[in-house]
Amino acid sequence: MIVVERMVALPAPLDEAVSYLQDFRRTEEWDPGTVCCVRIDEGPVRPGAVWRNTSHFRGRTTELMYVLEVREPTHLVFIGTNKSVTATDDMRFEARSGDGTLLRYQASFRFKGLARLATPFMRTELEALADKVAQRLPSALAEHRH
Repeated sequence: MIVVERMVALPAPLDEAVSYLQDFRRTEEWDPGTVCCVRIDEGPVRPGAVWRNTSHFRGRTTELMYVLEVREPTHLVFIGTNKSVTATDDMRFEARSGDGTLLRYQASFRFKGLARLATPFMRTELEALADKVAQRLPSALAEHRH
């Protein structure tokens, strides 16, 4: 398994930051690997909500079904699965003084089947992707607020 973690200062109050990130279709705005993300079910965003995420990584396009597993005032967990990987996005939020929020974003990837053989070679690319997410997320949230 590969785990990458970033601390990201977000330019919004805690409730706005959580509200923005709880809708996983917004990964199109802040995750450079996401090509398309569509909500599959309807109704309010709550645990059990499902999205189909299409991503481009290492020259390949892949699809994962993501489920919101945890929706708490300061904690979100999404779990995405397909036949070759289980990806977990664990987001913990902390209000900062002023109008900001600190996000601890931990993404873990558990590869399955033959894909497990590539695990040792994926860390560098996943760390680079995490850096891009950390750079892009604050500006995506700021744009959304305006």
